[in-house]
Amino acid sequence: MESPHAKKSGGLKLPAGMSGTSLRLDTAPASSSFRSSISTLNSPSSLRSISNLTSPSKSNSACSDRFIPCRSSSRLHTFGLVDRPSPVKEGSNEAYSRLLKSELFGSDFASPSLSSLSSPAGAAAPPSPLSPSKNMLRFKTDHSAAPSSPYSPSILGQQNGFTSDSSTPPPKPPRKVPKTPHKVLDAPSLQDDFYLNLVDWSTQNVLAVGLGTCVYLWSASNSKVTKLCDLGPYDGVCSVQWTREGSFISIGTNLGQVQVWDGTQCKKVRTMGGHQTRTGVLAWNSRILASGSRDRNILQHDMRVPGDFVSKLVGHKSEVCGLKWSCDDRELASGGNDNQLLVWNQHSQQPVLRLTEHTAAVKAIAWSPHQSSLLVSGGGTADRCIRFWNTTNGHQLNCVDTGSQVCNLAWSKNVNELVSTHGYSQNQIMVWKYPSLTKVATLTGHSMRVLYLAMSPDGQTIVTGAGDETLRFWNVFPSMKAPAPVKDTGLWSLGRTQIR
Repeated sequence: MESPHAKKSGGLKLPAGMSGTSLRLDTAPASSSFRSSISTLNSPSSLRSISNLTSPSKSNSACSDRFIPCRSSSRLHTFGLVDRPSPVKEGSNEAYSRLLKSELFGSDFASPSLSSLSSPAGAAAPPSPLSPSKNMLRFKTDHSAAPSSPYSPSILGQQNGFTSDSSTPPPKPPRKVPKTPHKVLDAPSLQDDFYLNLVDWSTQNVLAVGLGTCVYLWSASNSKVTKLCDLGPYDGVCSVQWTREGSFISIGTNLGQVQVWDGTQCKKVRTMGGHQTRTGVLAWNSRILASGSRDRNILQHDMRVPGDFVSKLVGHKSEVCGLKWSCDDRELASGGNDNQLLVWNQHSQQPVLRLTEHTAAVKAIAWSPHQSSLLVSGGGTADRCIRFWNTTNGHQLNCVDTGSQVCNLAWSKNVNELVSTHGYSQNQIMVWKYPSLTKVATLTGHSMRVLYLAMSPDGQTIVTGAGDETLRFWNVFPSMKAPAPVKDTGLWSLGRTQIR
């Protein structure tokens, strides 16, 4: 009888402790053999024999020729089998990648960790310097003294001057002018006559206004109103003008007289004649008073001489309605209803310039305090233009059509700007920048022609008068020391008061 180990090719190797009879098939009927096999497999000895097929016994060194591992319990990472990026791909561009990511996301940013990408959802990834910060898509401010990279935006924008802010300064904002008057005075009987000049402001801050037959003084410092004089029922006030010192005031009357009054003591100093009819315009220089009349003549009065006048200037063919001395007292400009602008000097009885470009009466005249020999004039309803002249050669420098009758002109002594007041048809007040002639502001408020204009001693405020019997105070110019936007000082109340 052969042993179990004799047949190696056809026999079955059985583990130790298991006999061949346990696996022998009986020739019994199918039902009985099936039940026998099931009962045999369910026996404890058979279960121990099957378990020995999959796991070798620890006490015996003999084992089967196949190993079938359980992959669910395997740990491949212990064998180094996890996919990792190739060092060849990142090694050559590692420095460039780090620099690029540092510039885009900050110095604390580098390539994201692969383990964080492969970690299951909900698991917290361990903090690593190679992972982006939580503020990656937000703006970041570098508070360090110097940028950490030569390509930092702060260097490109600030130090090397590549931005437009460093090469081109920002434009200055336009100066704001208050659109409403800060003070309104009632002026009953203020005449609506283009050829009269009834308002003037002294250097001592006192406003003189001609109302009917009377002249009133209004102190801007305390709002006190004083009645200076009353010309009586047969005369009327046609013009007022303070001396440059502000102590004396001259009054032109409807009868052609020129009266000089002491403004502080309200006392008449002198009366001078010479005109045949109303004296509608007056102009002082340092020592000479010029008066213009409807009789077409200009008289020059010297307070040091006992006579009525020292010279007569004849040149206009109609009423003289505009007179202004130059800042150096060397030239006198006159405008008339004959549409002419004449310039006179102290050495001749004839005009040295006769400018005839205006097509309407020339009442508005002003000399520039900023440029010698620069004269500006404005025409009436049919002309509507402001013209600039060089009185050295008589050339017209510029002209602007305002669209309305030009009633008054005045230069600012603080800035190179001027103000104009207008009548038909818009009744506006306009502030101009010179020499660009751009409009700084357009002010409205009067319901009738703005026929009268005067400027405060500090050069910041103007007062305008109209046939609507109101005087309105406007802050239009900056101060000389601080050219900042003009603000309402609140010196006067916004309420309306009566000047008499």
